[in-house]
Amino acid sequence: MSNARNKHLIINCDDFGQSAPMNAAIMHLLEEKRVSSATIMAPAPGFEEAAAWCKRRGQTNVGLHLTLTSEFDAVRWSSLTGDPSLHDESGHMHKTVEQFERHADSAAVVKELLAQREKTLNAGISLSHADNHMGSLYGTATGRTHIPQALRLCSKWKLPFRLFRKVHPSDPLLAGIPGVEGIVAKASSLAGVMGVAIPDYLLSHSFHVEEGESYDRFKAMMVAKLYDLPEGISETYIHPAIEDARLSAEVPHWEKRVWEYRLMLDDDFAYALRDAGVNLTNYDYVRKHGKRSRAGSVIALARALMSK
Repeated sequence: MSNARNKHLIINCDDFGQSAPMNAAIMHLLEEKRVSSATIMAPAPGFEEAAAWCKRRGQTNVGLHLTLTSEFDAVRWSSLTGDPSLHDESGHMHKTVEQFERHADSAAVVKELLAQREKTLNAGISLSHADNHMGSLYGTATGRTHIPQALRLCSKWKLPFRLFRKVHPSDPLLAGIPGVEGIVAKASSLAGVMGVAIPDYLLSHSFHVEEGESYDRFKAMMVAKLYDLPEGISETYIHPAIEDARLSAEVPHWEKRVWEYRLMLDDDFAYALRDAGVNLTNYDYVRKHGKRSRAGSVIALARALMSK
């Protein structure tokens, strides 16, 4: 067993409140302490069920999943504020990140994020952190980012936020983004300037079922990540769900969500966590250890802005 006890991992369940099958899986994993946390979607149709459960249990490791898109025909939702720029022709939030980036008014985005936090707090949830559904705030589709606005709000709310300081070279998604190192340097430095705590790494995996992928192959890939985990604070995110006949038929790659739920309950995965010397932690640890000095962050941001 590795002696490296400075490898900390957050496993966050995204999309809490999206639907009843996702709620069931996430509640179970939180109850069994198989994951670190979850982030809840205030505009989604399963929000009330998820929020009532959190309030009843006094759940302290639930964050806010800032939601500006609604991607599945089978499960759609509208914004809380009703601003036309946040909706497509159906009256629901935009299906894709690109549509959101092209059409959303920035002032309307901020107003919506404020409304989502207010709804969650009014439901009796004490928020632990914030992140973003589908990465719509990051500017990955057109370059139109809302990260400065999100960080300003998180600074005001005193909440850690899902960003990262470094890109792990083996990450299959993030490492392939052109210019990602420079983008990360600017965003993480801005977080430091604003006093927002963030993790060191974000570890991703494909949302879709890859060609030839099976549960066993998926498990082997996720276990390998544990042994390759960098030192510092890493976060990975999953979208667990239980089997559901309707959504399995109507939501693309629903099977992958069921695999993620199964994996968190798999004894092999639990053993690998221990054997790899990984500390399963949460955003309370990020809040305490994930900040950088403002002065140093100002210097780092200036360098990042001046670099090509």
